[in-house]
Amino acid sequence: MALTRSRAAARRRRWTAVLGATALAVAGGALAAPAGATTASQQVEFQTRCVPPPIAGIPPITGTTTAEVTVDKTSPKVGETVTVTYTITKPAASNPVDLALPADIMTPSGKVVLGGAQTGAVTVNGPKKNPPVPAKGSFPAFSMTGTFTVTAPGSITLSPGDYNIHTSYIMELDTPCTVLNPPAPVSETVVASPVTSPNTRALALDTASGDPGVRVTVNGSKFTPLTEVTVVGRAGAAETADKMTVTTDSDGAFAARLKVNDVATTGIVAYEGAAWDPEKGAGPVAYKVVVPAPPNSQTITAAVTAGELSMTQAGDAVELSSVDFGQGGAATGALKTVTVKDFRGGPAGWSLTGKVTDFTGPGGSIGAGNLSWSPACTAKAGSPSTCAAGSSGPVGSGGATLASTPNGALTGGEFTVDAGLSLDVPAFTAPGSYAGVLTLTLS
Repeated sequence: MALTRSRAAARRRRWTAVLGATALAVAGGALAAPAGATTASQQVEFQTRCVPPPIAGIPPITGTTTAEVTVDKTSPKVGETVTVTYTITKPAASNPVDLALPADIMTPSGKVVLGGAQTGAVTVNGPKKNPPVPAKGSFPAFSMTGTFTVTAPGSITLSPGDYNIHTSYIMELDTPCTVLNPPAPVSETVVASPVTSPNTRALALDTASGDPGVRVTVNGSKFTPLTEVTVVGRAGAAETADKMTVTTDSDGAFAARLKVNDVATTGIVAYEGAAWDPEKGAGPVAYKVVVPAPPNSQTITAAVTAGELSMTQAGDAVELSSVDFGQGGAATGALKTVTVKDFRGGPAGWSLTGKVTDFTGPGGSIGAGNLSWSPACTAKAGSPSTCAAGSSGPVGSGGATLASTPNGALTGGEFTVDAGLSLDVPAFTAPGSYAGVLTLTLS
């Protein structure tokens, strides 16, 4: 009987040591922080109160937590998805016992608090991934990620919120930690812009050519109702002296009789406001001033036909590098080269975006948010448009921009788009092949 009591007491001390250390780890974190955040933010400190599992026999722990919130985009549009990473960078306490904690026993979850133009909370979750923690050693950082959809324009603040650690060591236990004086300080701010409606304005001419001084009827539709519109000739990207203003009717339509004198005119545009804006204009629609030919001459003409916006890719399968079962880490590779051809010859730019599914395999799945890319874009010599590569960072199921070109007076060209790929594979992911599908959309 005495031996039985001794064994029970030893077991109880062992459980108390394990659970007590785990509870303290929650105050400051115990999972390795993955890479992927692409924006600058600030670390903040706030008081937290963590409640260990009752079986630990340890009172609630109050201490200072240092944390940081980062996002994948700081200037989203309403309707876009923002990926949020909540990182506990400095624990409130170290392991107080002479017992080392094994690797990969802690799974974090929590909330990021939104304020300003949009309120609410973003649910974030982290992987079950932590290095071994030595006896009386410091706890490493851990990160949690989640997403939210922007619903309102303006400045949106993000502050660290409550979090919880679920431990899977001997028993399944939770240790919740709450912010003592909510909300915690603001760590990140995004500025959301409203969605602009697609430009559906259109022009049509009653004739495609005429002698100098002839009036051409310009019909406009889908402009802003009862608004002044400038109708003007174009010589390439420059305006000619052939110009007039009209006011649209209650349906946003107009009919203008524009007198065209300048023999350099190659097209006609119409726009709202004081100057050309592709978001508030239409055209150019081709028009030719026909100069009477001198005697005994021949007029030779050639037409340039507008093409399409298209893309091709060098392949449809990417094989990333292998990672070690016990170490995990980055499986790297490169996106198959994408070629974008914009042969429309109009004022509109384009955007190439991508989104990815979870990577499924024999051991379950690796989240879509674990795939990051580093885009690059090159314009072929002579292309009217310049190409901007998207931001480096997570792709995720919500999607991210790979490359784009801006609107302009005359756009187009041929572009080569590439990206380095990196999949963050958690340590001890079951061996085997994991596959996800990356879908690219050109618009």
